[in-house]
Amino acid sequence: MAEVLTENIRISTEGNTDIVDISDLVQKKLSSVKFKNGIVNISVAGSTASITTCEYEPGVISDLKQIYEKLIPENKQYNHNFAWKDGNAHSHLRAALTGPSASISFQDGELCLGTWQQIVLLDFDNRPRQRNIMLQFIGK
Repeated sequence: MAEVLTENIRISTEGNTDIVDISDLVQKKLSSVKFKNGIVNISVAGSTASITTCEYEPGVISDLKQIYEKLIPENKQYNHNFAWKDGNAHSHLRAALTGPSASISFQDGELCLGTWQQIVLLDFDNRPRQRNIMLQFIGK
């Protein structure tokens, strides 16, 4: 019978499409819960950040930042900015595009990631933040 265990990670970010590799932190939490096989759902609280996977290397990081700026420019007029006057409408839209969570399988106590695949937190807000990432392990 599978069990569910919940762990949390706190991350300081710089904002402005800060992309942080959290793979090792997730693996350490997996090792601490001592499940061998199952799935972990990784989700970030907040509407201006996302979780996804990518190859965490300077070229991909630069490309991701450029594509988000091309798709959802920071300095465009958005209705949200008129409502709250905080200038982070682009942050909400970018996060909505990517989504707040990812699920990763694990086997024999190791995350099932590709050789060049890492789990990343993307913080799109326009200021530094403290982010809470919830890990829900389902396994045995």
